Amino acid sequence: MRRLIFKLREQVKFKIARPLLLKIGNWIGKYSMVGDHPVFDNSQFIWTNLLEENWTLIREELENILPFHQQLPNLQDIQQEQMVLNQDNNWKTFFLFGFGIKATLNCQSCPITTSLLEQIPGMKTAFFSVLSPHKHIPAHKGIFKGLIRSHLGLIIPGKQGDCVMRIDKENICWQPGKAVVFDDTYEHEVWNNTGELRVVLLLDVIRPFKSPLSWINNTIINLIGNSSYVKEAMKNHEKWENKFYTHVG
Repeated sequence: MRRLIFKLREQVKFKIARPLLLKIGNWIGKYSMVGDHPVFDNSQFIWTNLLEENWTLIREELENILPFHQQLPNLQDIQQEQMVLNQDNNWKTFFLFGFGIKATLNCQSCPITTSLLEQIPGMKTAFFSVLSPHKHIPAHKGIFKGLIRSHLGLIIPGKQGDCVMRIDKENICWQPGKAVVFDDTYEHEVWNNTGELRVVLLLDVIRPFKSPLSWINNTIINLIGNSSYVKEAMKNHEKWENKFYTHVG
């Protein structure tokens, strides 16, 4: 009963916090050092070069994981609130970092990828996002502009356009070894219109601001990182991680 009451209380807090985060994000987004756009030019983010130059090494580590992809957790297994967005077993994840928290065992399986990610300023979250054949992720929005998202194409099957992401009014066709940087608070949706797996490395980095907005943004991100939602998600992941490596050795 106590746990149920706690969860209900946290849901109420989230309903109150969500519109507040949207308002604050929309305000500070106007003053970001990189502007406020659905899709960004990679030249604004030097670290995209690091990922693109080493993408084959990242893919090699991914390929060691993919034989076990059916055992990987669904997004909603880790973040239960994502059940609204995804309810099947066709969107798998392999977390390396979640809101600054390192997934130790997974990172040990991917030492090169981990080392590269740790060189990215402000990197908070990173995971392999694995979409099953013919998977569609419906239109949705992130809730806070204080972070910027990137996808690095790793396994992109089919012809150009078979695997596509719409961001606002722009369509992005991933390419192997190419990074895309975008603002996930703009409406976006994803399709894998092929009979094979599509995999990208998804990461979130802190959006750059000048002081004092950088301090405000970092404070909000730290508050989110210390919330019960993030803590429960990382606890769920730790349980999966320990169980998974017990079985695969």
